[in-house]
Amino acid sequence: MPSRTALIRRPGPRLTEGLVTHIERTPVDADLALEQWEGYAQALREHGWRTVEVEAADECPDAVFVEDAVVVYRNVALIARPGATSRRAETAAVEDVLTGLGYSVNRVREPGTLDGGDVLKIGDTIYVGRGGRTNAAGVQHLRATFEPLGARVVAVPVAKVLHLKSAVTALPDGTVIGYPPLVDAPSVFAPFLPVPEEGGSHVVLLGEEKVLMAASAPKSAQLLSSLGYAPVVVDISEFEKLEGCVTCLSVRLRDLPA
Repeated sequence: MPSRTALIRRPGPRLTEGLVTHIERTPVDADLALEQWEGYAQALREHGWRTVEVEAADECPDAVFVEDAVVVYRNVALIARPGATSRRAETAAVEDVLTGLGYSVNRVREPGTLDGGDVLKIGDTIYVGRGGRTNAAGVQHLRATFEPLGARVVAVPVAKVLHLKSAVTALPDGTVIGYPPLVDAPSVFAPFLPVPEEGGSHVVLLGEEKVLMAASAPKSAQLLSSLGYAPVVVDISEFEKLEGCVTCLSVRLRDLPA
């Protein structure tokens, strides 16, 4: 299997019931969402990623946001314990896939809660958002699991958005990008580059300076292009209605265990 593998999960029949916490609920077109999800998966494959589809969880409206189920660092997978009780059934099938791929598996235990969308990895630095979905005990689990492997775990406050990666992600050179009105503590990140749109805060690193971005952020795409990056644009409008973004629709595994 190629070294670049992405776990994805097909949207289920209850997608339109997905949780929203920081935005107004608007109707979701389930058929269009499926079409957009297929386009997202195809974009990954076209840029050198093998996609592995996790078994669907049709009873879980938010299961398509598969990134929230796990955090992976080196050869260890920390299975999340989602902050929303309705999402906790999502993790079992993700754990099965990662076990099959050879990862050593740890789990966040009660009373800890942790969503994968609250975790931003930049090299050996792991930022974790402490907010509505991830609690202090969850942060402690993250530290206990990954710091012995050489990681540096940095906790940051998250109050304005659902997850840390709803506010910030990072470019290939490690520069953190975000839409300033939604970033609680930009001074934590150095260097930090402001982008002009909320959707521009979210990139998936595809390799070779290519960054996957949402079509909702054309000005941000233009900015990154001017800096020498190559935006790969996908339309994920139906998932954005559920506070989703390009990062949360996959789990990127860059180095599989030997």
